[in-house]
Amino acid sequence: MYKATIVVRLKQSVLDPQGSAVKGSLHSLGFAGVTDVRIGKTMEVWIHADKETEAAEQVEAMCQKLLANPVIENYTYQLEGA
Repeated sequence: MYKATIVVRLKQSVLDPQGSAVKGSLHSLGFAGVTDVRIGKTMEVWIHADKETEAAEQVEAMCQKLLANPVIENYTYQLEGA
């Protein structure tokens, strides 16, 4: 059993309106030193696999097919044996 922690973020070249809204709100609250905010999502997925390489292959396929949009998003993941 493996736990995959997957982080998906918009590519730097893609506008992040949600991040801009949060940045504006932080400035309104007095956090003037904030220069940029990028919003992403984190997922934890538990996978039954015999080997770490099998779990990694499954995570790659999940990200490519469903969890991330490779056209506008980047993803990273970390595997832990559970």
